[in-house]
Amino acid sequence: QVQLVESGGGSVQAGESLRLSCAASGRTADVYAMGWFRQVPGKEREFVATITWSGGIPYYTDSVKGRFAVSRDNAKNTVYLEMKSLKPEDTAVYFCAADRPPYTWNLRSQMNYEDWGQGTQVTVSS
Repeated sequence: QVQLVESGGGSVQAGESLRLSCAASGRTADVYAMGWFRQVPGKEREFVATITWSGGIPYYTDSVKGRFAVSRDNAKNTVYLEMKSLKPEDTAVYFCAADRPPYTWNLRSQMNYEDWGQGTQVTVSS
């Protein structure tokens, strides 16, 4: 019901920055929050950040606090993830996801989100 198109991934050196974008379309009226997750081969998908659409309240996993910033542009139906001071351990495929009904009220869990983007690769070299 919500289509998500991600962009902005790439390869950078440690300490550099990237800005990911996720444009949403379709039935976006009932979206409560947009989340960012990341995954590396053989690992579980990990929560990174999320933001509520109405209030713009962000939440982050501890490992990215102070380095990453999630924001949204409601007029453009777009969510951003600004990543600074990137580290090799940030290397992963990054996904954006939309929380729409049914709501499960656990914004840090991937099971809370109903629609997902295709993922964009972020590679950080030391």
